Amino acid sequence: MAKGVKLILVLGLISLFSGVVLAKTYEITSPTMREVAMKNQQKAIFEVLPQIKEYKEFQNEAGMLIYEGLDSDKKVTGLAFIAEGGGFQGTIRMMVGLNLKTKKITGYKVLEHLETPGLGARITEDSFKKQFSAKSWDDPFAVGKDIVPITGATISSKAVSEILKGSVAKVLEVYGGEQQ
Repeated sequence: MAKGVKLILVLGLISLFSGVVLAKTYEITSPTMREVAMKNQQKAIFEVLPQIKEYKEFQNEAGMLIYEGLDSDKKVTGLAFIAEGGGFQGTIRMMVGLNLKTKKITGYKVLEHLETPGLGARITEDSFKKQFSAKSWDDPFAVGKDIVPITGATISSKAVSEILKGSVAKVLEVYGGEQQ
């Protein structure tokens, strides 16, 4: 057998073995990863709605899932929901909180992102996030006007602003008739 054919066969077997190992590893770890993601999501609801004692799920006909934050009297005081949109390098996925009484954003928690470390990844830092806390959902969310962008990460800054503005409007439209 020629040297080149042996090399191709060996590389093919190594590739096949590696693929099987990767697939099996994913199969084994996938349930644990989903469980951790779900726990992080549940924790994020209480982070973006710190005033609530518990929450319940509300889902409209279109399948949009909204978490209703309940106070100690079981009254809905806020909403939490997952918002996502395009960032600089991929999708930004975050949990967003709204206070129904003050009509303001209570905060957001980034659940997933692929933004550049040290630049766009700073969307997770409190110094940037605090600009959106207690911000009226009627504000323009304009980067450079009422939102100070992250230096060197204007696209990521705009992405967060646009995701928040668009998703808040959509959630309020969906949930509007359901307020108690």
